[in-house]
Amino acid sequence: MSGDRATSVPEAPTAFPGRRWLFPSAVLDGLDPVSNAAPDSGSERKWAGRFGRLGLSPRPRRTARDWVVDFTCFLLAVVIGVLGADALANDPNTPHALALVDQWLGALACAAVWLRRRWPLGLAVAMLAVSLVSSTAGGAGLVALFSLAVHRPFRYVGLVAAASVVVVPFFYWLRPDPDLPYLVSVILSVLLTATAVGWGMFVRSKRQLMLSLRDRLRRAETEAALRAEQAQRLAREAIAREMHDVLAHRLTLLSVHAGALEFRPDAPREEVARAAGVIRESAHEALQDLREIIGVLRAGDAEEAGRPQPTLAALDTLVTESREAGMKIVLDSRVTAPAAVPASIGRTAYRIVQEGLTNARKHAPGAEVTVSLAGAPGDGLTVSVRNPAPPGEIPHVPGSGQGLIGLTERATLAGGRLEHGTEADGGEGGHGHARVGFAVRAWLPWGGPL
Repeated sequence: MSGDRATSVPEAPTAFPGRRWLFPSAVLDGLDPVSNAAPDSGSERKWAGRFGRLGLSPRPRRTARDWVVDFTCFLLAVVIGVLGADALANDPNTPHALALVDQWLGALACAAVWLRRRWPLGLAVAMLAVSLVSSTAGGAGLVALFSLAVHRPFRYVGLVAAASVVVVPFFYWLRPDPDLPYLVSVILSVLLTATAVGWGMFVRSKRQLMLSLRDRLRRAETEAALRAEQAQRLAREAIAREMHDVLAHRLTLLSVHAGALEFRPDAPREEVARAAGVIRESAHEALQDLREIIGVLRAGDAEEAGRPQPTLAALDTLVTESREAGMKIVLDSRVTAPAAVPASIGRTAYRIVQEGLTNARKHAPGAEVTVSLAGAPGDGLTVSVRNPAPPGEIPHVPGSGQGLIGLTERATLAGGRLEHGTEADGGEGGHGHARVGFAVRAWLPWGGPL
């Protein structure tokens, strides 16, 4: 089946291990071209190297089934040729010399049947020319036409078959059959030609169906592997986002209070004790959160691993912890029926507020942060975290911006939207310039009751 090999087929294990002899070599070459074309002997390797230098593929090796089919086709051509030679010998109108030439051409045509896999088109065209002068080559001509229909597209088969049908009336007009009328001989020959072509096209369609199904199977396996890889990547991204949202808040508390102890060694004992207590509690909470994330990695399900995920109900605890750490926070919650907020939406709102407070603590220490929540079923949930410019000069704190990117992605996945950026806070900085604060605003969907 030259020209039928599937393209862009993913790598797959060898097809039909242990039963390869039951399948045609052309099918095996389409399913597993590398294995089926592998040379065994030294001469085959030499010819394979020559084919490779010419940019050609070596001919696939015959299987046991191929040898049986080739021998059967050869035997069929010989039987039909013998019957034709016997009829020719009994025809008194055919000269002995012409009958001898006819028989020799028929014998050569039968021997050429063994080339039908290598040159199906050339053999069919040659048999078309031989059939004009030889009646004993009729069997070989049918075998060649059948092989052409199996191994080549219909455009070649149609041309050769049409030429064969056109030649038949002229052949029987020049050399009529002594036992059958002219019209019957022509009709029988045309029917045999159509049968050979139809059978060959049926075989070809079955082989193409097998190759297409194998190709679909390989593509399905590749797509399944890609989907699994994508799912793993999304899971890793979700875990990384969760790790950032959870640990960044705790570690920022540790950093702020550790920095305060470092730069104020003369602080009162009560203040030092309070900062040490915050550091100890934050470290404990960070460890607990880390255990939770590791549990997600092991269990693969965030709802079944570690502590319950925070929702909107845990927002008061978050604000209290931040106030105890020294932040100034104004919480304005105007949420209708906060207990009715879906867990996923409440968790997203909690993470938005948590990241906003973390950023305010790092980039605007000492500034008063305003956290506003409003919403009702059917209208959605609005979350905003605003902070003015810091009251004094602060050293630059590097940041990657991954937290805000993760929040935007989280809000989008929840079906909402998130905006963030600087805004004027109404105050006046140095040199008469307006002071600039920062705000994070988000809207999350909250459907009404069914």
